[in-house]
Amino acid sequence: MEILRAEKVQKSYNELQVLRGIDLSVQQGEVLSVVGESGAGKSTLLHILGTLDAADAGQIVIAGKSVGSMKSKDLAGFRNQQIGFIFQFHNLLPEFTALENVCLPGLMSNSNDKAVFERGKQLLKKLGLTSRQDHKPSELSGGEQQRVAVARSLINNPSIVFADEPSGNLDSKTADELHRLFFDLRNELNQTFVIVTHNQSLAAMADRKIEIKDGVILT
Repeated sequence: MEILRAEKVQKSYNELQVLRGIDLSVQQGEVLSVVGESGAGKSTLLHILGTLDAADAGQIVIAGKSVGSMKSKDLAGFRNQQIGFIFQFHNLLPEFTALENVCLPGLMSNSNDKAVFERGKQLLKKLGLTSRQDHKPSELSGGEQQRVAVARSLINNPSIVFADEPSGNLDSKTADELHRLFFDLRNELNQTFVIVTHNQSLAAMADRKIEIKDGVILT
């Protein structure tokens, strides 16, 4: 089943045309890697697909919904419920515990607090972090912090997770463990991932790899 479709997506910043008409389809349960040189438009595309930025032209459909026509408030709610994000610098809130960080998107969606915390505990258990759930980010290793960020991205059972250089700040061993985790989650939860990466090992592991150059997908 198609979970994401992008058609003729374009984006410019002043006179610089970054995306020149992107067409892309992603299936449910697929792990897609996006590669290309710095400045090719990878992160711009990821932010637009994830509704963090708006395209100048084109259409994006996620889980059957055309996101370009949504009002700002509706889009924010849709993003919270249907889209997960993992960034290179995990962006955990330092004053909250691992469990609290994981649960924040669920609590923001006005879900049942008890159910949200129970799911958060289950996700941390699945990621091997039960003993660390009450620790704050400063008390966690880089790999542990990134696994907390992965759990956070999954708390609302999103249709798709976008990851931007998720292992770029990790040592090779920890990065390899994180890469395997994505595929374990795909196999266990049928989770869909779109991952921008410079890591050739991760890119090669993906079900499909696309390369962006000069704002277009190479064929």
